Amino acid sequence: MTTTSDNADVLRAMYAAEVRYLAAGGPAVADFGTLAPFFAADVALHQAVALPYGGVWRGHDGLQRFFVVMSRTWETFEMVEQEFLSTSATAVVLTQVHARSRATRRSVDFPILQTLRVVDGRIAEVRPFYWDTAAIAAVCAQTVEPAT
Repeated sequence: MTTTSDNADVLRAMYAAEVRYLAAGGPAVADFGTLAPFFAADVALHQAVALPYGGVWRGHDGLQRFFVVMSRTWETFEMVEQEFLSTSATAVVLTQVHARSRATRRSVDFPILQTLRVVDGRIAEVRPFYWDTAAIAAVCAQTVEPAT
């Protein structure tokens, strides 16, 4: 059984690894192995279908594909500020994002509220909630690439 402080450590370490992964160039040049240890083998990432990277992405292969599509969508994707609202078995994290679209070169600032289910020290499920998916999609002006 993991504790709230264990879950907080897992989440902080994962977000730090994600920042390094994205800063290094994401899937084009960085090794997904830096992120893989934080996620369960059967992890499920549920993205809003209205976004260019919408759908359910499953397993480490799914997360790798997700990051490929994300890197095609965003030239920059910066987690400007994070607040850990809960670090229980289902953690809740509020993140302020600044991103710039590759397709349109336009920038957008938006919040994401994520629930992350942690099982045995690994993230098993991620559900991001966006305040305005239409505004984010409009900045991207791309066609939707579903997870399949």
